[in-house]
Amino acid sequence: MQTLATLKDEVGQWRSLEKRVGDALELLDLAELDEDEGLIREIEVEAARVEAELVRREFLLALSGSHDRDSAILALHAGAGGTDAQDFAEILMRMYLRWAEQQGYKTEILDALRGGEAGYKSVTMAVRGAFAYGYLKAERGVHRLVRLSPFDEAHRRHTSFVLVEVMPEISDDIEIDLNPDELKIDVFKASGAGGQHVQKNATAVRIVHEPTGIVVSCQNERSQAQNKEVALKILRGKLYELEEQKLEEEQARLKGKHVSAGWGNQIRSYVMHPYHMIKDLRTEHETGNVSAVLDGDIQDFIEAYLQSTIGD
Repeated sequence: MQTLATLKDEVGQWRSLEKRVGDALELLDLAELDEDEGLIREIEVEAARVEAELVRREFLLALSGSHDRDSAILALHAGAGGTDAQDFAEILMRMYLRWAEQQGYKTEILDALRGGEAGYKSVTMAVRGAFAYGYLKAERGVHRLVRLSPFDEAHRRHTSFVLVEVMPEISDDIEIDLNPDELKIDVFKASGAGGQHVQKNATAVRIVHEPTGIVVSCQNERSQAQNKEVALKILRGKLYELEEQKLEEEQARLKGKHVSAGWGNQIRSYVMHPYHMIKDLRTEHETGNVSAVLDGDIQDFIEAYLQSTIGD
């Protein structure tokens, strides 16, 4: 019923656009017959609005995947670069939180592992709202930062990497085979802030999916049962992404395209020294306004990538 309602709404919007075009054409005939310049100007304004709506709806064709309308689970993993990479993970976390806020999405930090000196070794967050996954899937891949390191006493230039994973937040009605016998579930005391409740009770949950080796954890809810539920949801998303990746790799193999999951597969570079430039290596989209991008202004990068996938 939910799918039916969604499709009816989508068809209804196209029908409405069709009616606006028909009404404008009829008015144009009358305006030209009466030589009514004021009405012609009104029709020109309406034509511009219809065209803008058409462009927007055509763009949504890039968000027609089976889970593109769903909420997303976004995970950041600091890679090569030590403390700088962990600090970069925190920079990207803030960037995505600000982007989500600008788009009207709700966010929740599901799990976070602090770095020893600064930043995060890993962060997992939920971004909830329509098309969150459809948009954020454009961010999946390795991000590279080049800057003068604030953690280097000699203030030398460092390069660091963060891996961004994006999964749909799979609802319970999606069938992902989770055999309880294949799950190793551990509970432990949550770390970090949280008061006496967190300190005294083993509420945090870690789940290992033994066939794949996937490990997920959650410690931010107040009860063990809630943390287990969230961790299972993250695991479902990871397993779904794994199946999607296998399918894509098989398609790429059949096409003769080499697919690498190594660190050399970065999708975007954030250069802060010797010049300021952020460039997406897939689309060549770039900007020199680094501060705006790190403050969440990444929609142009997302849309440039999604536009490039239309017709693939």
